[in-house]
Amino acid sequence: MSTALNQLDTTIQVVTPENIAFDYRVAGPFRRLPAFLLDLAIRIAAFLLIVFIINFFTGAGGGGLAVAVILIGWFVSEWFYGGLFEAYWNGQTPGKRIMGLRVLTTDGQPINGLQAVMRNVFRTADMYPMLSLQILGDVPPAYIFPTFFVGLAVMACNRRFQRVGDLVCGTLVVIEEKPWLTGVAKVEDPRTAQLAELLPADFRVSRSMARTLSSYAERRHYFTPARRREIAGHLGEPLVRRFGLPADTSYDLLLCALYYRTFISDRPEESPRREVPRPHDLAAESNASKGSDP
Repeated sequence: MSTALNQLDTTIQVVTPENIAFDYRVAGPFRRLPAFLLDLAIRIAAFLLIVFIINFFTGAGGGGLAVAVILIGWFVSEWFYGGLFEAYWNGQTPGKRIMGLRVLTTDGQPINGLQAVMRNVFRTADMYPMLSLQILGDVPPAYIFPTFFVGLAVMACNRRFQRVGDLVCGTLVVIEEKPWLTGVAKVEDPRTAQLAELLPADFRVSRSMARTLSSYAERRHYFTPARRREIAGHLGEPLVRRFGLPADTSYDLLLCALYYRTFISDRPEESPRREVPRPHDLAAESNASKGSDP
C-alpha cells in the first residue's frame, strides 16, 4: 500500500522549465463562475452600446450596413473577447482580474496568443448539450440555451479543473494570492546586496529566468530554510559554478542577489553602493549563519 497521500485541497504543484516547483491554487467551477458572469455582463453591455450608437446615427430602421456592423460586433464579442483580453492582459479578462484569477500554461508559464484564442473557441464544446426554446411552449426549435454539462463533467474528472479548451491548449486557471500582487518583493537581508556586487557586471538574465527569480523572491518566505536550499539549488548550483563563487555559497542568497540586481539595484531610491564583502562571508554553512533564516 502506497504511503503517498493525495492533497484534499485545490493546491497543485507546477514545475517550471527551470526545474523549480511552485504551488498554485487552481480555480474550480464555482470560483470561475462569477468571473464568467462578469465578462458576460460586460459583453452584453458593450453589444447594447454598439446597437444604441448605430441606431442613434442611422435611425430606428437601421439598414443593411447597420445590421452588418451589429452582427460583426456580436461575432467578435462572442468568439474573440476572452481570447484577445487573455492574450494582451497576460491570461486575464476583466472578470478574471476582478476575481483574482489568471490563466497559465500547465508548466506555470504565461499563455501565448494562440492558446488564449483557442481555449475560448473551445468553450463552445463546454456549453453542450443545448436546450431548445420548445420547452417554453409551442415555438420553433432553436437550441440556444447552453447547459455546460460537458464542461462541468470534464472539470470534475481532473484535479486541475481543466475544461475542454484547457486540456486541448495545455492551460489551467489559478487563483492569484493577494500578497503576490504587491509589486517588487522586499529583500531585507543585507548580504543580498553584498553578494550582488560579486556577480559579473555583464550578466543578463533571460525573460524566463526573470520570471523565475520574481516568483521565488515573492514566495520564499513560505518555505523553511531547508526547503529553500532544496528549491534554490536547482538553479543556484550551476550558477555558482558559472560565476566562480565559493562552493558553499547559499543558493537561496544567490537567487535573492540576482533578483536584487535585476529588479531593485537600479531603482533610484536605492541606497549607495555598499562595501563589497569577502566571498567566504557569504557561505551558506558558515558557523555564524548556520541555523538562521536568511
